Amino acid sequence: MKDYHINIFYSEEDEGYIADIPDLNSCSAFGITPEKALSEVLMAKSAWIEAANENGKPIPPPRYRPVIYQVA
Repeated sequence: MKDYHINIFYSEEDEGYIADIPDLNSCSAFGITPEKALSEVLMAKSAWIEAANENGKPIPPPRYRPVIYQVA
């Protein structure tokens, strides 16, 4: 089974790392380290999916693939 792609990048403005899941609208998290940002966004993903299920909202399948991973 495929899982959602996660972006992790350093934010100078926030002085820490941001992790986001492009397929899940507004699903992101902050951490002082990349590992902490990843841990936080995995919790956010669980909460996002749980909230969508509770409210009868569709959960999009994993589709996002950065250009560097796409095969021509």
